[in-house]
Amino acid sequence: MSELQRIAWVARAGLALMFFYHGLVPKILWLSPGELEMIQAHGFADARWVAMLSGAAEIGLAVCLLSGYFKRASVIISAVVLAVLLIDVALVSPHFLVQAFNPVSLNGAGLALCAVAWLAERPQRKPAG
Repeated sequence: MSELQRIAWVARAGLALMFFYHGLVPKILWLSPGELEMIQAHGFADARWVAMLSGAAEIGLAVCLLSGYFKRASVIISAVVLAVLLIDVALVSPHFLVQAFNPVSLNGAGLALCAVAWLAERPQRKPAG
């Protein structure tokens, strides 16, 4: 395994851990009041089901990040999800942006991991000649 492959694997593992944990713990096992509040701010009637479905989707994304299926696509999807959710919180529930554990630091770090994985896995050019 090359150094770039190891770097990409560490970035993917970090992203997968983030998505797996945040999909399982605050959305499925112990529904966080903050998660409920953010979902209810969108007007969903049954926020618990939305939380469970989004948690399952996050766990699925974590599996894709580690499995090698949809290799480049899983990094792009991760980056899009993190950016869209950050913008969504800023527009719908901006008071979450100033709390101790907030989407700015978490999603920002996740986006950085996406960039690291993307750059480390880009196709290498062969030297001319």
